[in-house]
Amino acid sequence: MPNKQSHNTAGPIGIFDSGYGGLTVLRQIRQLMPEYDYLYLGDNARAPYGTRSFEVVYQFTLQAVSRLFSMGCPLVVLACNTASAKALRTIQQNDLPTIDPTRRVLGVIRPTAECIGNITQSRHIGIFATPGTIRSQTYDIEIGKLFPDIKVTGQACPMWVPLIENGEYRDDGADYFVRKYINQLLSRDPDIDAIILGCTHYPLLYDKIRHFTPSDIRLISQGEYVAKSLADYFGRHRDMESRITRNGRIRFFTTENPTSFSDNATCFLGSSVEAERVSL
Repeated sequence: MPNKQSHNTAGPIGIFDSGYGGLTVLRQIRQLMPEYDYLYLGDNARAPYGTRSFEVVYQFTLQAVSRLFSMGCPLVVLACNTASAKALRTIQQNDLPTIDPTRRVLGVIRPTAECIGNITQSRHIGIFATPGTIRSQTYDIEIGKLFPDIKVTGQACPMWVPLIENGEYRDDGADYFVRKYINQLLSRDPDIDAIILGCTHYPLLYDKIRHFTPSDIRLISQGEYVAKSLADYFGRHRDMESRITRNGRIRFFTTENPTSFSDNATCFLGSSVEAERVSL
């Protein structure tokens, strides 16, 4: 655990995900703010988080956040919907005051919830996400706080992350599971006019989801909204923004095999990466 004196130092932005999905968020953040330094940490050895209990996800996420703090990050983005849903609030309220009250941990759910009010006309929206995120009802709660008039219908998509992580998402076999979850969601609420892709892996399935979703329904991919929200956060918190180093550098860490991480990360990030092994 970092000590409370460490807040005087500047460092990179930490980006955490249970696996590879957070790379889609990192990609958008870097496009908007290429001048900053970044550390990406994927807990690939213990992924996926989507089916794990609240307590386990909380413990794993706290370990990852603590590690990124110890590596010098003043701010960490949980680029993982499951971690944001199951661990963010507890870490913010219970752990940060003890670890270092000057550091910050942000999630991906609230920035996505904030954008939805201007997007839906029918005030009926859908969420595609992992079973863990859907069970947590975090999207329903966050959207309900901001827009009480919006009806939220969540659809768990347990097969999508395995298809993506095993490289099967481009194949025709994936079509069945994409169509299945879209049809299940729209049969439960035919008035939906916008769907949030509530998992950072799902942008890789975007073309297939778009193909099987009626054209008048907006699909909301999180990366751009999270990136804009972070830029806005820095605009409002200049003290934190001044603590981020600016060399345009990025380093990748994984709890699994660095070679296999590097191979798989390329399709998420759109460029080749070299990863280093880290233990939590």
